[in-house]
Amino acid sequence: MMARPGERWRAPWACDPGRSRGRLHPEPGSPTRSEFQRDRDRVIHSTAFRRLMHKTQVFVFHEGDHVRTRLTHTLEVAQIARALARSLGLDEDLAEALALSHDLGHTPFGHTGEDALDACLARFGGFDHNAQAFRLVTRLEDRYADFAGLNLTWETLEGLVKHNGPLLDGAGQPTGRYRDRGVPAAILDYDRDQPLRLDLHASGEAQAAAIADDIAYDAHDLDDGLRAGILDVDEVAEVPFLAGLLAEIDTRHPGLRRSKRVHELTRRVITRLVEDVVGESERRLAALAPDSAEGIRAAGHSVVGFSEPVAEADRSIKAFLFPKLYRHERLLAVRRDAESIIRDLFARYVREPATLPDAWRQDLDVGDEAKLARRAADYIAGMTDRYAILEHRRLFDRTPDLRLA
Repeated sequence: MMARPGERWRAPWACDPGRSRGRLHPEPGSPTRSEFQRDRDRVIHSTAFRRLMHKTQVFVFHEGDHVRTRLTHTLEVAQIARALARSLGLDEDLAEALALSHDLGHTPFGHTGEDALDACLARFGGFDHNAQAFRLVTRLEDRYADFAGLNLTWETLEGLVKHNGPLLDGAGQPTGRYRDRGVPAAILDYDRDQPLRLDLHASGEAQAAAIADDIAYDAHDLDDGLRAGILDVDEVAEVPFLAGLLAEIDTRHPGLRRSKRVHELTRRVITRLVEDVVGESERRLAALAPDSAEGIRAAGHSVVGFSEPVAEADRSIKAFLFPKLYRHERLLAVRRDAESIIRDLFARYVREPATLPDAWRQDLDVGDEAKLARRAADYIAGMTDRYAILEHRRLFDRTPDLRLA
């Protein structure tokens, strides 16, 4: 008897592509790929995924050939997510699809662009990169003959919107990051057609992708900051967890040159965090003993996560990086210029819709202020750093060069 496409061992609590809840628009199955492998492949072949190559992670793309872009960060998250899924008996393809799609909604210039667009859309529900990723895969990627979006499986869409936890509480009220502003309309509108059970946790695969993102941020932003000379190797010893790793490196490799010392630190951060997640998640799974993916969704808490000591180390690393790297005066100057580019573009497109490309003006009611604002934001959010700069130069007399001083 032949195995199903993409078949491999999974634990009882893994999502099974052979029992997927399906797609909003039904399609015939593939003879060579599982449903989650098809999702992964559709993400990889999407326009939004290719654009990640020229979108900022921490440093604007032209700061050097070795700093991470949103694409390289995404690939690193996917590698960690696969490793976690493999260790925990989860479906690797679903975890990978979620990792590859989690940042599709990011704007040019990283979180600076997101903050700027959020301010521009303050009267119209704001801007959220998670909701924008969802809009991309369900609506804005317009390449297939039979449907808008990528028509991904229920499990991938559920994981995309809920990887950080439920969006609604038991009473149906927004929770977490959406408590004050409400769940974005794009998610609620889709949920009416294909309910995503927004009051429950997501699958173990989605939780693995989410914590893989945390691990990648900790290790790779630290690495980029050190390589850019904004952070000093000995300075990071302010974080006890990192101090312990540096002491281990210096004991085993005394006199190691700086570049190798940085690499040894980065790889140890990833290794220790991954090993902790595997050990802690195995403990939680043993206590919960779920007999299906539904058991993880209904657990009432995350099943894939850090132990408390390592969760504190994770918080300490992020608390260190925020003022020392993300709010460093050299980066703040670039952020201010990048924000001005986004605000200028948005204001021009809303004031003069004719400056939008023809394809983006189709079916647009320029008299509907909210729809015009959202259309302008969708266009800007899809830009790469480079294209946003070129577009600003086309429309304005002076454009910042966005280089570190």
